[in-house]
Amino acid sequence: MYSQLSPHRAHRVDLPGRYGPVAALRAPAAGVDLGATALLVPGYTGSKEDFAPMIDPIADAGLEVVAIDLPGQYESAGPAAEADYRPGPLGAALAELVGKLSAEGRKVLLLGHSYGGLVARGAVLAGAPIAGLTLLSSGPSELPPGERRTALDYGEVTLREQGIEASQRLNEVRAALHPRWSLMPQELKDFYRERFLRSTPAGLLGMGDSLRTEPDLVAKLARTLRATCVPCLVLCGELDDAWSAAGQRDMAERLDADFAVLKGVMHSPNTEAPKEVLATLLPTWRAWLSA
Repeated sequence: MYSQLSPHRAHRVDLPGRYGPVAALRAPAAGVDLGATALLVPGYTGSKEDFAPMIDPIADAGLEVVAIDLPGQYESAGPAAEADYRPGPLGAALAELVGKLSAEGRKVLLLGHSYGGLVARGAVLAGAPIAGLTLLSSGPSELPPGERRTALDYGEVTLREQGIEASQRLNEVRAALHPRWSLMPQELKDFYRERFLRSTPAGLLGMGDSLRTEPDLVAKLARTLRATCVPCLVLCGELDDAWSAAGQRDMAERLDADFAVLKGVMHSPNTEAPKEVLATLLPTWRAWLSA
């Protein structure tokens, strides 16, 4: 029922970025403007469209919405070096974008999904002036052993040796093993293909390597959040097959953050269960802003 193709009122815009234009979907607050912007950051191989089902409800709650492609993803320009796609450099670039949004006189509520959570963490560590941090289906460090990590191992070899077209064919072969793929509209399959092929190989390789090497920086993040009095929410699906719900609960405890788990949901609550996500997200954000 929900997907990257869900309709919304946001406009496609380009924002200034360290590595060139940052592609974004931007929607103004509707009704009573709370004076805050929800900045939504996607995960590995993702894009701004991953938040399509959530854009209008967030705007209707009085928040401006800015959903972005990370540098090198889909429609955003990116650097040439793989190392620049690690959470640290991308986080520093994201912190600059947060600063520009803050300069418009708005509080920024930063949300990162999956790899975007690691980048959001990097932004906070780089001094991003935010009013709240939400980590959605994101973990404390590198991906633990499992199907997703194994796919990254094989995917890197294919991408380096045979190129991005061959890597996409491998993605489609792997996706076809899941029953949901046969039920997916062709339009959505075409979008996934286009998005992957338009992402930079350096970005795919750099992010993929980081997902297998990122250290545990939870203690450092916790110190930074405490020092800046920034609240945090960790939110995930009960059946998350990237970082386990138990592991994310532990991370929340170490961060002294709020924690919520969504029953029956896997790794992408933003498209699997956006209503359930928003039922937790919006009251939490309102409480942060009122405090």
